[in-house]
Amino acid sequence: MPKVSVLMPVYKTNPQHLREAIDSILSQTFKDFEFLILDDCPTDHSVEEIIKTYSDPRIKYLRNDKNMGISGARNKLIDLSSGEYLAVMDHDDISLENRFIREVEYLDKHRDVGVVSVRFTQFPGNYKVNPIPYSDHQIKLALMRTCAMIHPGAMIRKSVLIDNNIRYEAEFSPSEDYAMFCRLIRYTNFYNFPEILFKYRRHHTNTSKLQAKEMVDSSHRIHAFVKRENPELFQEFLNKATHTNRFCLFDGIPLLTYVMHKEDTKALLFDFIPLFSTKTNDRITKVSILGLPLFAVHANEYKTRVLLFNLIPVLCYKKQIKLR
Repeated sequence: MPKVSVLMPVYKTNPQHLREAIDSILSQTFKDFEFLILDDCPTDHSVEEIIKTYSDPRIKYLRNDKNMGISGARNKLIDLSSGEYLAVMDHDDISLENRFIREVEYLDKHRDVGVVSVRFTQFPGNYKVNPIPYSDHQIKLALMRTCAMIHPGAMIRKSVLIDNNIRYEAEFSPSEDYAMFCRLIRYTNFYNFPEILFKYRRHHTNTSKLQAKEMVDSSHRIHAFVKRENPELFQEFLNKATHTNRFCLFDGIPLLTYVMHKEDTKALLFDFIPLFSTKTNDRITKVSILGLPLFAVHANEYKTRVLLFNLIPVLCYKKQIKLR
């Protein structure tokens, strides 16, 4: 039985992109895996022709008689897998050669962790490498609002899915990966590698572009069950998060933006002109108008002072408590 099952559903992919994805898996420094490729387009034989050019015995090509959709295809691959760990892979991305060895070693050493993923770059083009949360708690906080792990770079402990009866849910497609991670919050720990081990391909047929509205709608429904299943974690997220509210013209042009983070607030005109802001630190609240400091409020348990320009005292409030 292989240590890892690589699960790659395929649907009408660019032949060159598919070859690059397959080659990146076969080039892994970790060798103990089966490579399950499921073709979910029964009317197109191009994928099969490409697979026939490979002679690696680890490749197991399967083809659906009818289209199952991405969630159904991913679940079928889980059912067909025999590995202890499940390596997710998409048909147009690239896994760097040390991805599997790093993920397997970490899962072997940390039995409490059920999902690992990696930092990634985007190509072709020059894209900023975005920061990601690394620790379990930070990942779970981030999952309250967004998919904090790159799904096609993830490796999942299969027993965590089986023991808790968790699968990809078609009702949340095309965000079925985000929904699965959120379902796992209560049952296992997460980890993101800080090093870059994956390359995510951007193109005009990315799901995030073709089904952008559907992804937003499904994410809202995922947020609803995440809040319900993890109330304390969700409240911690709200307390630590930055809240941004925008009033827009013509359904898109920002007019007034109101930003709140903990005890600090600011209002921006057209998203960049500061109207006013408040900033609290060590019991001192500073208020600025149009970017200029106007007054500061110094407060403790017994006395509150208001200083104009943070220099001139204009108001004072004192509280006394006496035992008679």
